[in-house]
Amino acid sequence: MKNKEHTRQVRDTVVKKFKAGFGYKKISQALNIPRSTVQAIILKWKEYQTTANLPRPGRPSKLSAHTRRRPIRDAAKRPMITLDELQRSTDEVGDYVHRTTISCILHKSGLYGRVARRKPFLKDIHKKCPLKFATSHLGDTPNMWKKVLWSDETKIELFGNNAKRYVWRKSNTAHHPEHTIPTVKHVGGSIMVWACFSSAGTGKMVKIDGKMDGAKYRTILEENLMESAKDLRLGRRFVFQQDNDPKHKAKSTMEWFKNKHIQVLEWPSQSPDLNPIKNLWKELKTAVHKCSPSKITERELFCKEEWENISVSRCAKLIETYPKRLTAVIAAKGGATRY
Repeated sequence: MKNKEHTRQVRDTVVKKFKAGFGYKKISQALNIPRSTVQAIILKWKEYQTTANLPRPGRPSKLSAHTRRRPIRDAAKRPMITLDELQRSTDEVGDYVHRTTISCILHKSGLYGRVARRKPFLKDIHKKCPLKFATSHLGDTPNMWKKVLWSDETKIELFGNNAKRYVWRKSNTAHHPEHTIPTVKHVGGSIMVWACFSSAGTGKMVKIDGKMDGAKYRTILEENLMESAKDLRLGRRFVFQQDNDPKHKAKSTMEWFKNKHIQVLEWPSQSPDLNPIKNLWKELKTAVHKCSPSKITERELFCKEEWENISVSRCAKLIETYPKRLTAVIAAKGGATRY
C-alpha cells in the first residue's frame, strides 16, 4: 500500500535545512521522516528546482501491447467495424475494456470515427473513362470551361435521408473506396428537378412531373436550354454538358442537338466527381433541409429561389478550379475524389 505523501510545507522545510548545511541524517532526525525520503526530496529539488508534485503517468494500461494492436488491426481491415464489435473482439482474448478505452487506442494511432461519404459504386472499367477524360482535357484553357453549360437532374427529398455510417479512417482518406458508401442514382425522393449553370451563374431550374422520358427531356431543353445560354451570355458557340442517361443519348435527342447546332461535350459514364453542378446540388439540398418546407409545392418554390440566389462568384469559382478537379481524378486513377 502506498504511504501518505508529505505536505508541500514539509518538503520545503527539507530543502531549506539542506540549503542551511544540514546533512540527510540530521534533517531526518529533526523532521522525524526516513532518510531515504529526505534524499528523494533533495534529488527531485536538484533536478527540477521545485518541491511541487510533477505530472504523473497515471494508471498503468490494462491492456498489453499485443492486445492494444488488435483493435487497430481490426479497424484497419474493416473500417466500418463498430466499437461494440471491437469490444467483443478484445473480450475474446480475456481483456475486457470499456468502449472509451478502445476509442482512445484508435485515436492514438490516427484513426477517428467519421461519417462515411456516399459515392457511386465504381468497377475498374468505370474508372477508365473518367481517367481518360481528365487526361485528355487537362491542358484545356480556362476560357474553354467558361463556355460550358453544365446540366443535371436531381431529387429533393421531402424528408432528408439522415442515415449515417461511421468508419475508422486516417486524415485525407475520406474518399478511399473502403471508406465510402456506394450509392445508386434516383432511388426515392419527393421531387425531381433539372437545372443548368455556367461560370456566369445559374440558369433555369425546372420541376420534372412524372417519369422522365426522351420526349419530356427534349421539351425541357427546348423551353429552357437556349434561354439559359442567352441569359448567361454564352454566345452561339457554347458547349452543353449532360451525362450518359439513355434519354439524354437517345437518337432523337442527339438529332435535336444537331439541328440546333449545339455542341455536346463527350461525357464519361459514372463520373459525378467531374460535374461541378454536384457541388451546387449539395448546397441546395442543405439549404432546403434546413428550411424544411412541409409541402412539395413549398419545396419547389424554395428550391427555385435558392437556386437563383447562388452567387455568380460561387459558380465562377467552381469553374476556375476545374483543372484541380481533373488533376484529382488522375491522382485517384479514375476513382472517387473529394469533389
